[in-house]
Amino acid sequence: MGTKTIVRNRKARHQYEILEKFEAGIALVGTEVKSLRIGAVKLGEAFCQINDDLQLDLCQMTISLYDFGNIHNHTPDRRRKLLMHRKEIIKLYSKMREKGLTLIPLSLYFKNSNVKVELALCRGKKLHDKRNTIKDRDTKRDTDRALKGIM
Repeated sequence: MGTKTIVRNRKARHQYEILEKFEAGIALVGTEVKSLRIGAVKLGEAFCQINDDLQLDLCQMTISLYDFGNIHNHTPDRRRKLLMHRKEIIKLYSKMREKGLTLIPLSLYFKNSNVKVELALCRGKKLHDKRNTIKDRDTKRDTDRALKGIM
């Protein structure tokens, strides 16, 4: 069994400088898993928070309602608990207290029939950083095209 990606947060790599990556499990109900299997999820504005009880929550991730669900269908915009060891959460909490660091989800994927979240400790990019990233990507693409034309 391998991993199967459900959704990626494509805006994250453009808006943030990724410092460190983590993997966490996520507590879901049955209809949420069924919606994830068909890919009905949005990660665009999602972020993570650490509660006073040192619990990690995933906020503003939308999992659409399951079409074939019944009256016990899930709430699309609820906070979802992320599953990590307490020592890892304490380490993250101390790093997040630094100025300008946030914890955002990069992707959701199935790993051996369990849903996992790839989290990243990030620092927001300034406008000039975003421009430099775009410029570097364009020059790399142009050089790759030139080298491909030579061969």
